[in-house]
Amino acid sequence: MALIVQKYGGTSVGTVERIQAVAAKVKKFRENGDDIVVVVSAMSGETNRLLGLASTIQEQPTAREMDVLVSTGEQVTIALLCMALNECGCPARSYTGSQVKILTDDTHTKARIQDIDDGPIRGDLKEGLVVVVAGFQGVDIAGNITTLGRGGSDTTAVALAAALKADECQIYTDVDGVYTTDPRVVEGAQRLSKITFEEMLEMASLGSKVLQIRAVEFAGKYNVPLRVLHSFQDGPGTLITIEDDNSVEKPVISGIAFNRDEAKLTVMGVPDIPGVASKILTPVSAANIEVDMILQNVAEDNTTDFTFTVHRNDYVKTCKVLEQVSLDLQAREVIGDGKIAKVSIVGVGMRSHAGVATKMFTALANESINIQLISTSEIKISVVIAEKYLELAVRCLHSAFELDGAEVVQES
Repeated sequence: MALIVQKYGGTSVGTVERIQAVAAKVKKFRENGDDIVVVVSAMSGETNRLLGLASTIQEQPTAREMDVLVSTGEQVTIALLCMALNECGCPARSYTGSQVKILTDDTHTKARIQDIDDGPIRGDLKEGLVVVVAGFQGVDIAGNITTLGRGGSDTTAVALAAALKADECQIYTDVDGVYTTDPRVVEGAQRLSKITFEEMLEMASLGSKVLQIRAVEFAGKYNVPLRVLHSFQDGPGTLITIEDDNSVEKPVISGIAFNRDEAKLTVMGVPDIPGVASKILTPVSAANIEVDMILQNVAEDNTTDFTFTVHRNDYVKTCKVLEQVSLDLQAREVIGDGKIAKVSIVGVGMRSHAGVATKMFTALANESINIQLISTSEIKISVVIAEKYLELAVRCLHSAFELDGAEVVQES
């Protein structure tokens, strides 16, 4: 017997028929003797519907009332799923975040989990019940409903798995696992049987949409084995776990991530003096704009060109911020490019293999793809290129690192 936490997203519970299909799947696990805790999102489209209702009444509703509103979506799903489970002879009980007591801080719309009272859930499991918990929500110390922000249901599932010391946390979604890259870009992309927390965290932060960063961080911190599975197809999925030091056949590169939502800006000809980077980036940060990659080039005339990237949605806003910065620093000019993309190779095998960067750069050069910026970490190399070369870059790197080989899908 195992204790398993399962999470089903909005698409998986998007209709009554799909909710009934989830109930049938959960019942099979229960019949095998496993204890099951299910975390669900709102039905697909429901959160957007609720947000639309709010916008028709008030242009900028208070964050507290928005949390009260959007949390009702998951409440509908937990009730319907429990009804479906009870109907098929599998006793179940539903819980909102506040009923569990998933205690969070008081930051509405993006709260962080502080503690979970697992007593009620454990009591129900001992009685043979399936426990169904609303994802995405909690309660602060004053009793106010809070929501966890983007990817909140994944975070709820992982946090419950950590609190309950579950054997596995299974994330059911519309893909059958984590792939070497997006199969829509590379036909030969392969499903990985296993990937480390570190690699998955890098992949998620670099553009892979399979799992949310916060959920992966939580799983890595508390060593919760994660498995990504398809909601409507049987299969082993991809296991996300700690690095296996004994793995002999560890690939150098596990995957290629990419992000089209990038923009680049350069403040040219600013004085090369201590603190200039701070003078440029402090106003950007004050405008709530996140900076990604940074490059500084020093010229012979004691000036420097300072380049950085931001999310494309923040491009125009950043340009306006830099207009004043440029005047204050007496910069020569500010130039930008809203049509760039970031491509990254990720793999823990980089730690023990030399020449990975050279291989990457050579592969791109052979396709006449110019590299504009480079960023590295212990298990990642990212480059910024012109957006029009993105798919060509991903395909050539996938081939160069032989990621279409059958060995990446062998089950361990």
